[in-house]
Amino acid sequence: MTRRRRRGVLISGALVVLAAAVGLVLMALSDSIVFFHTPSDLSAKAVPEGQRIRLGGLVAVGSVKRGQGTDVEFAITDTAEQITVRYRGVLPDLFREGQGVVTEGALEGGRIFRADTVLAKHDENYMPREVADALKEKGLWQHGAPPPAVSAPQPAAEKK
Repeated sequence: MTRRRRRGVLISGALVVLAAAVGLVLMALSDSIVFFHTPSDLSAKAVPEGQRIRLGGLVAVGSVKRGQGTDVEFAITDTAEQITVRYRGVLPDLFREGQGVVTEGALEGGRIFRADTVLAKHDENYMPREVADALKEKGLWQHGAPPPAVSAPQPAAEKK
């Protein structure tokens, strides 16, 4: 075998090993990737029962029903569609009706979503005072925007 042929075989072998490694990584990731859906997406797409997904939207006002112990049932809406969520566990402190929420779990029969994780979304209007002041200085502050919800602590005076 000539030197050139050996080099070609070596490069081809390395490419095959690299392709196999990439294929294995992609297969492993496909099992752990969880897609985000809204209630309207679930109506439009045929998501099979038992498939692990993330469901997000707003907690429908008046839908929270507490059961025995830590059992909670509520509805998630995207203002067009609504789906019932059942969860057993402690809800996050930011969880309330009308707030954004992301749940993780699987669909059961009859448009019921069995969640094993509930994540409450933080208020999108929050902005640290320094950021708001910097936006005002640059002229980028929108006057209709709400003021910052929490002021950041002021730095202590420097000692000489």
